Amino acid sequence: MYALVTLTTALIAVVSCGRLEPQYLPPRPGGGSGGGGAGSGAYSGGGGGSGNGFGGGSGGAGGANIPITKFENVNNGDGNYHFSYETGNGIEAHESGAPRAPGPEGPAVTAEGGFSYRAPDGQQISLTYTADENGFHPVGPHLPTPPPIPEEILRSIEFNKRNPSSEGAYNGGGGSGGNGSGGSGGAGGYHY
Repeated sequence: MYALVTLTTALIAVVSCGRLEPQYLPPRPGGGSGGGGAGSGAYSGGGGGSGNGFGGGSGGAGGANIPITKFENVNNGDGNYHFSYETGNGIEAHESGAPRAPGPEGPAVTAEGGFSYRAPDGQQISLTYTADENGFHPVGPHLPTPPPIPEEILRSIEFNKRNPSSEGAYNGGGGSGGNGSGGSGGAGGYHY
């Protein structure tokens, strides 16, 4: 009897776990039902319809089915990889990476890549980037840049370079007070 109950419980568990809800399935080719009510979101290209939220909806103002015209994905399993893809509407992306940067547990993966697409206003957006031990570094003509340094500040910096002064400068040493606690020039290593 115990074996029959155990077998029945295991069978019910396996059967119930194997059922996939429609909202978690990828869209069927040519649209079809993706389930859920997510099709009216920002990714579907408009309101209405019941799509999966990524342009494959079946009704209303769902987005177009954009083909992937090129796809490459290579991962060697040793930290080296590269991928690239292009779509029918002009989106392109690529990235490659390898373990190069020193890390706490061995070499850390650094990456270089880029992507481009056409913005809704018609502007072509292109961005290249590196990601390494110093962070993520994007480069692109559309990215904001800091304003130029005012001429007065540049002149002040040049003046300070030509006329160094120890007044108001930080001195991390103990100074000349004999006990190493700041000396005669003020508290905390600053000398005024």
